[in-house]
Amino acid sequence: MMMKDILEEIVAHKRQEVEEFKQQKSWQLLQQEVECLLMDGAAPLSMAQALKSSPTGIIAEFKRKSPSKGWIKEEGNAAVIPLGYQQQGATAVSILTDSHFFGGADAFITTARRSGVTIPILYKNFVIDEYQLLQARHCGASAVLLIAACLSKTECARLTQMAHRLQLEVLLEMHHEKELEYAEYGADMFGINNRSLGTFVTDVQHSFRMASLLPQQGVKVSESGISSPSVIKELREVGYQGFLIGENFMKQEQPSEALRQFIAEL
Repeated sequence: MMMKDILEEIVAHKRQEVEEFKQQKSWQLLQQEVECLLMDGAAPLSMAQALKSSPTGIIAEFKRKSPSKGWIKEEGNAAVIPLGYQQQGATAVSILTDSHFFGGADAFITTARRSGVTIPILYKNFVIDEYQLLQARHCGASAVLLIAACLSKTECARLTQMAHRLQLEVLLEMHHEKELEYAEYGADMFGINNRSLGTFVTDVQHSFRMASLLPQQGVKVSESGISSPSVIKELREVGYQGFLIGENFMKQEQPSEALRQFIAEL
């Protein structure tokens, strides 16, 4: 199955899933709970600022499963691995919250926070509805991923605005030059996914090709397929400040130890 078809399948499933979530907890109730958080709590730490000031810029990902690889680490524990990433020097953590295709859950972010994770957490999902932004803020995320390929420009603009109202930053993920038009809607970070939506093939050169086309303001993030510290050094030279790495760590027996070794080489 082509990734394009999978993306359509994921988005169709996501629409159905979000409607089910709304049946379980109404929009009004979730919004009230989030409003209480906004009034009572401090704003989440800025992921963009953390990446700007970090010597490594590594966003270590907690990812148990993928549509292309199946289970990567089915027994992966959200109370252990994200905290291990923080202890070994990750600048931020990305947590997959899609359950059907990626074996994730919103509860993983809550669990990571309760275990002691204080660094920024990216809510990584296929966000297509404002309800999901409320879910992200509710479970303890600092930022959300918006994927240009899943959204119209109007939707992207609307979701970005609402994310900011909820004190969430936005990492806008793009794949193609035509999606660069989405960058004008005020995202805080601009991600280039090195994994093709059409073929599953990962090519880090994609980040190099797109680097000069990204907005000067905003933090540039390279996502997927980064397996060596030398690549990060080269990506830094063309302006990237964030590096999202998931499978490279998660497929190891001790993901946080793999991160420690990676940073030591860096």
